[in-house]
Amino acid sequence: MTGAGGDAPPRRRRRPRLPAFALILLAVAGVSGARADDEPRLLVAVGGVTERSAVVWARAAAAGLVSVELVEPEASRKVEGSAAAERDFTVALTLDGLHPGTRHAYRVRWRGVERTGSFVTAPAPDTPAPVRLLWSGDLGGGGHCRSPVDGYPVFRPMAARQPDLFVFVGDTIYADHRCRVPENVPGADFRARDLDGFRRKHRYNRSDPAFAAFLLGTSVEAIWDDHEVTNDFSGPTEPLMPAGRRAFLEYWPITPPPEEPTRLYRRVRWGRLVELLILDTRQYRSPNAMLDGPTKTMLGPAQRAWLRTSLRDSDAVWKLVVSSVSLSIATGRMARDGWASGGTTFPPTWNPAGFARELTAIVDDLAADHVKNVVWLAADVHHVDLIRHAPRPGLVFHELVAGPLRATYGRPGMLDQMLRPTRLFGAGGYENFGELEARPDGLSVRILDARGAVRFETTLRPEP
Repeated sequence: MTGAGGDAPPRRRRRPRLPAFALILLAVAGVSGARADDEPRLLVAVGGVTERSAVVWARAAAAGLVSVELVEPEASRKVEGSAAAERDFTVALTLDGLHPGTRHAYRVRWRGVERTGSFVTAPAPDTPAPVRLLWSGDLGGGGHCRSPVDGYPVFRPMAARQPDLFVFVGDTIYADHRCRVPENVPGADFRARDLDGFRRKHRYNRSDPAFAAFLLGTSVEAIWDDHEVTNDFSGPTEPLMPAGRRAFLEYWPITPPPEEPTRLYRRVRWGRLVELLILDTRQYRSPNAMLDGPTKTMLGPAQRAWLRTSLRDSDAVWKLVVSSVSLSIATGRMARDGWASGGTTFPPTWNPAGFARELTAIVDDLAADHVKNVVWLAADVHHVDLIRHAPRPGLVFHELVAGPLRATYGRPGMLDQMLRPTRLFGAGGYENFGELEARPDGLSVRILDARGAVRFETTLRPEP
């Protein structure tokens, strides 16, 4: 497809001899039959993808040298690293000098074990190439873990979509939930209370054959939510947070800046059409039970300033803000855990709960900075909600909520009215994921279930 407004047509992506789907089938064969008590000897994922580089993550079964070799389009690049017990035998190796907007095939080796996979590099920032990404969250909650029959089946139709990128929007594990047997594959019938427990929870989910195969055919950008540690936790006040955060960083291909080794919020540029602004809504937040007011924060001052600057400076057509908690769906039992306070009138009356004042300030920034084409991606609530917000004259943005991948089911309810929401679609009662397809003429939004059936579809048109 040619670009709009006189843009040059995007460069055609070069494919390896084995297409992505064939590689996925090979991957399934390579990891099938894995059980929690017989974990795959080598797990692999790719993340941190830019137009010229990617981070290849691997977890070996024991110490030893791990190598990553580029197979296509050039079989000449190789990087190595040592898997050690200090990081639970995980390594993260960077491939650089890659071609923009191109599918690359790679091979990972450890001892006599080998995995092959592929991923797509981002288009150059000025290239309006189409982008297909998936998003969802909530894997293994409420005692719903890996089925002894088909594991986590939702990842099979996700693999069939052949996305450029998967955005895992929180609750990548449920460290604080038990998954009893025999209704689940053994290995997760405990609550994590230390670093070893958090690592075991990650290994359990990542050892699922369908999930492991899916990650061999695309790249992933993951962010945490509460269940990577414990339900509804507030960062600095939670004693288990350091262990949960360390395990999360060990098990996902994320490379924080050296000066901030625990930083999780980041920008991910994907050509002219898409930029992701991935938030950390846990590490810096005030206690949920704190009364809402000028000093209550979910993001912390540094991340809050970063978000405003990033939105204002981005020249991508679509700015996708990834927030593990929703904007207009009130959550939390003892105290509000998301942005919304739960107000049901407009104009809103200030509720003592939630993080509504900080969200209001962010909305004011969007209006003052004239930021257009903002879409928030969220999960957490275990149901689908696609919402149009019009909180100020001339300001419109969307909130797209998907999930669960596998957990208990939620149902759409009353929306907080602070952002003047209009529900475009809401549904619950099934496992699901969302798909975004960005093209120069619009952003297609689809919700698909665990069989791969499209449950809803619409297209958002960019504002000039």
